[in-house]
Amino acid sequence: MKVSKLALSLLVVSLSLVTAGAKAGGEIAVIVKRTNSTFWDNVKKGSTDVAPTLKGYTTSFNGPAAETDIADEVKLVESAISRKVAGIVLAPSDPEALLPVLKKAFDARIPVILIDSPVASSGRIYYQAMLSTDNVKAGAMAAKALIAKVGTTGKIAVMSYVAGAGSEPGRIKGFTDYIKARSSLTIVGPFYSQAVEATAFKQTTDVLAANPDLKGLFGANEPTAIGMAKAIAKSGKAGKVVAVGFDGNSDLQNFVKDGTLEGIVVQSAYNMGALGVRTVVDVLEGQRVPPVLDTGAVYVHKGNITTPEATNVLY
Repeated sequence: MKVSKLALSLLVVSLSLVTAGAKAGGEIAVIVKRTNSTFWDNVKKGSTDVAPTLKGYTTSFNGPAAETDIADEVKLVESAISRKVAGIVLAPSDPEALLPVLKKAFDARIPVILIDSPVASSGRIYYQAMLSTDNVKAGAMAAKALIAKVGTTGKIAVMSYVAGAGSEPGRIKGFTDYIKARSSLTIVGPFYSQAVEATAFKQTTDVLAANPDLKGLFGANEPTAIGMAKAIAKSGKAGKVVAVGFDGNSDLQNFVKDGTLEGIVVQSAYNMGALGVRTVVDVLEGQRVPPVLDTGAVYVHKGNITTPEATNVLY
């Protein structure tokens, strides 16, 4: 992501406003898209582990029950502002809906570090840094792995999650752009599970039944990939279709080990939590921070799943 001179100027102004009168210590609120997910549990672990190393700071962790509960996430940010927290680490579930509450945090001189997903460009002044996987690059990584196994002709399906929300557009763009540029594969979908495993299971079952010639699938986030893999296994298609998932909890690792999934693209959720909290503290203490930081992704498959490169990001 390129940052213009104007954006950098606005960043300097926003940093000055935030750090003016900032006091050392206090609560850093970590607010994510949903709490019932091992991915976000790993973000929590990162934030919790780093807290004791930061003198005077504590962390809290919260999020709505589902990624589609955007209003609940807004309320959680408003609550943090009302509590006068020292800083906020936020994984926004919607690029537009969080902007008004981000402005409230800015006006209250509470620094905000975004993790995982961006907000609309008009909100750039309201946060101090963005820490995430480069989702376009990660989507392309999944596409490259799929092409390597299915070839450049035939039909594949894209099983996505919440249309247009957070990391979804970049991830799907990276995948589809790479497929279109490097192959003649026909893409079926995308289908949107709303990040609900049971929905992904049903959608994948239907896609497999309607497309007996399907050669491959991409499951674009944790619950979607799990539902997709379970449908592949139940349909008797394991080893007959090539499937690549996203994220790296124990269920997905087991699907890689037994061959149901060819591989998984795994983000470092732990780094998002740990670096997010540490970056808030850096801002509070008057240090300059990079406006954008790529926390990276690794393609994990049966051949490398036990290596340090993989175990460092799996959870």
